[in-house]
Amino acid sequence: MRRKLVMACFALAMVGLLSSCMTNLHKVGTGAAGSNVTEQRQWYILWGLVPLNQVDSNAMAGGSPNYEIKTQMNVLDVVMNIFTSAVTVYSRTVTVTK
Repeated sequence: MRRKLVMACFALAMVGLLSSCMTNLHKVGTGAAGSNVTEQRQWYILWGLVPLNQVDSNAMAGGSPNYEIKTQMNVLDVVMNIFTSAVTVYSRTVTVTK
């Protein structure tokens, strides 16, 4: 029982570490000046080769000339991908801060 608990804790720690390695950050203009955050999920099939939906970061920014776009696979995405990867569906979170 103790071995299973240790393995579960190790797996959870690895999920947290691996998810932070998949982050892209883009600054438009001078970058984010405030803390107004908008998030959308981008879905892909065939191991990330074909996008299922389009996330428009410019529309998410609401016409602001200065904002920051962060595209990442966070912990929630990793947990969802565990269940959807059997049918080759994966997600990433797109966050716009202005």
